Amino acid sequence: MLDFLKQPWTWYAGGAIIGLTVPALLLLGNKHFGISSNLRHICAACLPAKIPFFQYDWKKEIWNLFFVGGIVIGAWIASTYLSNGQPVQVNPKLVQELSSYNIHDYGKLMPADLFNIHTLFSLKGLLLFVVGGFLVGFGTRYAGGCTSGHSIMGLSNLQLPSLIATICFMAGGFIMANLILPFILKL
Repeated sequence: MLDFLKQPWTWYAGGAIIGLTVPALLLLGNKHFGISSNLRHICAACLPAKIPFFQYDWKKEIWNLFFVGGIVIGAWIASTYLSNGQPVQVNPKLVQELSSYNIHDYGKLMPADLFNIHTLFSLKGLLLFVVGGFLVGFGTRYAGGCTSGHSIMGLSNLQLPSLIATICFMAGGFIMANLILPFILKL
């Protein structure tokens, strides 16, 4: 059984597992799948300020904090004990494209040439991590949820706002990956 878990899985196996999470949450407790709302729950639990946005009964949503905690613990267990020890397999076309951006060390989960302390304190790091992080946070709040909440949960409930949000997420992702990111990576 352990050998089965250590081998690379096809992409659609993960999609099916995530997809089955939605009906399981609905059937087991009438709960909605989403990750970004946990930041609000953590702030409501930890911030003593009287900010109206954080003034609600966050304890009713504590299950969601445990859910995210389970994701973090599960990822750690998988990377620590279920890794097959081989480097990440990267398509040769992507290897060629990454080389044009001076990214050569992609054998781990994140490219070491991009995710390091030197890049963090550069213009590239400022754009990728600070500006990008702000835009993701702003977009999540503005859209009323993250990609997992809208694209997985909202679409499965046939919600029109989730369809619109998902279309915007996809369009923004295509624009970022094909037009903006190549420019930033060449800095």
